[in-house]
Formats: sequence, C-alpha cells, structure tokens
Amino acid sequence: MEHLELNAVIGFAGSVINGIILLPDRKSMVFALGSTIVKRDIVNPTDQQFLQGHSDRVTCMSLSPSGKYLASGQVTHLGFQADVIVWDMESLEIVHRLRLHKVRVEAVSFSCNDKWLASIGGEDDNSLVVWNLETGKAVCGSPAANDVCHTVKWARHNEFIIITAGKGSLRVWDFDLANRKVRPSDCNLGKLQRTINYVFVDDTDEFCYAGTASGDILKVNLRSRLFRHLGPKTRMSQGVVCIDMTPAGDLVAGGGDGTIAVLHAEQLKVLNSTKLEGGGVTCIAPHSSGQLFFAATAQCSTYVVKYDTLAAELRSTCHSTRIHDVVYPAGYSELFATSSKQDIRVWNARTCAELLRVQIPNLDCDCICFSRDGRAILSGWSDGKIRAFGPQSGKLLYVINDAHVGGVTAIACANDPERIVSGGFDGSVRVWRVTAESRVMLGSMKEHKATVNCIRVRGNDVEFVTASSDGSCIIWDMRRFVRNNSLFASTFFKAVLYHPDESQLLTTGTDRKITNWDAYDGSAIRIVDGSTSAEVNTLDIAGSGEFFVSGGGDKVVKLWHYDEGQTQAIGIGHSGAITKVVVSPDQRNIVSVGDEGAILIWNIPDRLNQPDEGQGMTKLKGQGGGGFPALHHNESSVRAV
Repeated sequence: MEHLELNAVIGFAGSVINGIILLPDRKSMVFALGSTIVKRDIVNPTDQQFLQGHSDRVTCMSLSPSGKYLASGQVTHLGFQADVIVWDMESLEIVHRLRLHKVRVEAVSFSCNDKWLASIGGEDDNSLVVWNLETGKAVCGSPAANDVCHTVKWARHNEFIIITAGKGSLRVWDFDLANRKVRPSDCNLGKLQRTINYVFVDDTDEFCYAGTASGDILKVNLRSRLFRHLGPKTRMSQGVVCIDMTPAGDLVAGGGDGTIAVLHAEQLKVLNSTKLEGGGVTCIAPHSSGQLFFAATAQCSTYVVKYDTLAAELRSTCHSTRIHDVVYPAGYSELFATSSKQDIRVWNARTCAELLRVQIPNLDCDCICFSRDGRAILSGWSDGKIRAFGPQSGKLLYVINDAHVGGVTAIACANDPERIVSGGFDGSVRVWRVTAESRVMLGSMKEHKATVNCIRVRGNDVEFVTASSDGSCIIWDMRRFVRNNSLFASTFFKAVLYHPDESQLLTTGTDRKITNWDAYDGSAIRIVDGSTSAEVNTLDIAGSGEFFVSGGGDKVVKLWHYDEGQTQAIGIGHSGAITKVVVSPDQRNIVSVGDEGAILIWNIPDRLNQPDEGQGMTKLKGQGGGGFPALHHNESSVRAV
C-alpha cells in the first residue's frame, strides 16, 4: 500500500515536562506529539522525521549525555504495562522496549556514561527501576517512596548516584551494581514539607536544586544530604515546573503561571524575570550558542528567550486540545482554519504560520465554515450561538443568539451568500437569512432525534442534506423546508457529502462503512469497509470527484479512488482519533486534525492531484482577495472576544 507523504505537522505536546530537546548537532530538535516523537530541523519546519512506537500518549522524554540515545515513556490503560522506549538518534530505530511499569511512566534519566537508565512509574506503580542499556534488562528496582514520586535524575559525574523526588520526599539512592540493589537515604529537610516537581543537579554534583509545587526552590547538598537554602522569598505562583542553569552559573526557572525567572545560585534571589503567555512553562531547552534558550508552555506555545535580557519572541503556537473542525475557503488553497476549545485559528498552508486567532473563553467551537464570498468565518459554539468573524481582523461581525439548544454542532453556507444552514445538539435543523441589518430564521425542521453532525448544500441551493447520530440522513427542500427523502442505516452518521456532479451521496459513521447512495431516490449503491477496527468520523471529496479521503478512530488517513472504491494510499502519523479531514481546493494537499491537537498536512500523489482547469486559482470577491489575512505575516494576530 502506498503511503501518503507527510508535508508538515503543526503541534506538539506542551504538557510533557522538558518536551522539547535540542540535539547536539545544533540543527535539530525532538519533541513529543501525542504518541509520536518528531525530529525536526530547527529552521525548516517541514524537514521532519517521525519516531513511532508508542501505543498511547508520551509522558516523559530524556536525551543521553552523549546524544546517542533518547528515552521516552508513555501512559496506557489501567491494568496494563506502560513502555519505556530507547531510540537510536542516528538511525531513529528502537533499540530497547522496556516494560515493567504499570499504567504510566512518570520520568526517565540516563547515567553520565550512557550505560544505565533510571525510570519512575506513575502513582499506580511508584517504583524506581534501573535498566542496563547494553542488554535492555532491568538490573534492580525498589519502591520509590511512600507517596507519589514525580521525577528522577542521575548525578552528572557519578554513575552510582540517583536522585528521586515527589510528594514529601527527596531521596538520594546509592546504586550497588555488585549486589544489584538501590539503597535510599532521605535528605534532611528539617521541618519543611514540600511536593517536589523537578530536580536539577549542578555541574559539580555538589548541590541539587528542587523546584516545588509551593513555588520555591530547595538547595540541598548531595554529599551530606542536608538542606542548605530556600528561595526566592516571593514564591512563583502555581509552582516551579522546570529548572536549568545559565552559562553564567545562575539558575533559570519556569513557573506554572508562565513566569521565567533567573535566580542567583547561592542566595536564590530573583535577578530578572518575565512572563510568557500561554500557560505554565513546562520546558527550558538551552541552545548550544549559550545566548538563548527555547521555552515551551502548557498551552503549546514555544518561545525563544535571551539569557541576558529575558526578551521572549513567540516562535510557534498550536492547539493544545482536541480540534473539532478544519476548513478551506472556497477555491482558495493558501490558508485554512481550525476550531477547537475556546478558539478559532487561521493558518498559512505553505509556511504553517498562525495568521489569526479568535478566542472566546470557556466555550467550545464545534464547527466552522467560510462564507462563499470570503467575507466572514461562520462558527457554531457550545452555548448555542452562531458567531461570524472577519477573516482578516478577527472582529465579531454578528451573533445569532439561541440558534440551537445545547450547542451548534454543524454549519454550512449556501451559494447565496445571505443563506446559512445550521444543525444542533438537539437534532433541529434551521435555515437563516443573514443580511447586514438582520438575521432572520427562514425555516426550522425537527425530524432528527439526535445530534446533527454534518450538513452539505447542493450547488443550486435547492436541496441540502443532514447527517445525524439517530441513524438517518435527510435530504431537505431548501425552499419549502420539508423532507424530500431520507436514508437510514443502523449507525451514527458522522459525515455526508455530495459527489461534485451531485448524482450520488457518500456517507459514513460508527458502523465503519462508507456507503454510496443515489441522490435522487435514496437507494444504496455500494457499501465498502472504511475501517476494520474503529469508527470513521469524516469524509471529504476532491473537486474533480476522482478521489475522496476518510479518517477516524483507527488514526489512519485513507485516500480512496471514487469509482473503484479501493484505498489508493494511507497516511500514518496521528496519535489520536482523526476528527476531520479536508482536501485543498487545488487538490495538492490533505489536511487532517485529531484528538491530540495535531494538524497534519499531507501531499496528494502526483497522479491524482491534477485539478480541474482553473480550480483553486479563483481570486474571491471582497476586500484583499476575499478578505483573507496577508500571507506574509510571521506573527499571529490574536483577538479575544
């Protein structure tokens, strides 16, 4: 089976502590994205390689001191064992798959000579295990602490000293290789009770610095196991998440509130600080130049920060939660829009840069579409309102209040720019006339008994079709607002679309079937298996009608020949269920989005991507080529509503 070529990936897992690692070659970086680890060129975001071996979300990563190995741990289902995978960073192959921990691997760390690997299990396991990297076998293990353990670090120059820390504990372990034992000794912290999130060991192995959930840093002597100092006096809000050292010998700490602070290594006084947007700082990755470092936040923004001034420059952003929808403007392939929890984002399809962000706190945007003339982005929200935004400014143009009870779950534009069709969580379907002065409901149809998942309008605006979770697709008359025909199957219909010549309909859903229907009489023409293992969530068809694309719970993008009903190519890269796929109007790319918050852009094979003449070259009416954002913007414009 031919594999689709992956053009680019937008996204990374901001929740993984130290989830971005800069490699010693000074050119590349690695980061986690769902269950995949991505190796990428620092300058060129499209130069990417993928390390795929985990069955679920990656929770921790560590690079060996020599840069030869990368270790990554994952989470899995209750009662199952979670893997630690050791990768060879030259060949990008799996060296060892280490399996002992239950449910979750909390942290991993390499010894100074690359011989040993220490790993900590999650709260269901809570054990420390030392592995031999030559054989891939466990050497010894022990319960890590009486309570939850959060981190593990090896001493920088001594292969027989390990430090673990967690809730109420900071332990230094002596690794006795001859007797295959690890012997703990608790550090004396006096009366201090702290939950420790992170441990950093200095270059001489004399002191370790422990970042706590209380927002302060403990300085502990590793040789005497005695507490030395506590600081800063003004604690970091929401705790200290990560610590590193500047080239000058000071500490740089990242806080759970987005603060980055430089502290004096002896007195632990704050020398300089700044605050980043986008959640807590989960990663500080020093650059080999010694002048700057990369910082990543929990909401998946990355910054380049200078050591001397702490001046931060936003480098990239992406969604941090499930993406609900992705859509191209009609006949325009240079950009696309995505919707997720709290926000809508517009992306440059060529450079993968974010051009515009519209945020509405505490609401989910379940569906979006561009108006036919490109003057508005229409969106359906979980509060039951339809909101329209300017595609260049992000300005709120109008709101239709109480459009649906329980939330707007599907939306589509007619070719008449004044008409839009919406579907709701309650199963109702409504047609609206939108003008500059008013928003009027023309018709309301309530025949579906469950959520409306997808709406498609015919090219002549006479009919439209809706797919629902009640097991029916209904073809509606758009002038009389009554049912013309209906299609039934024992499934939750997830997607429906018209073939470009509008003679057939294509549907899919939870029964894993992709069905062709006659658009006139509603009879089933052909049924093929869209997947062998999981539901199919989404379909999209090329403008030429030669091929269509599907995606679903099996995490695979499939490209099908329409007439033959055969899979032509597959795309493997998602680590969560695929929620939506869309084919670009010029038929060169497929964009797929998923549960893990990733956006993957695939190249369509050359033999299939010959568009219709003029397809995708149309410049839309309206301001500035359809009112779309200028494609030379490097920084995103963010608008909160």
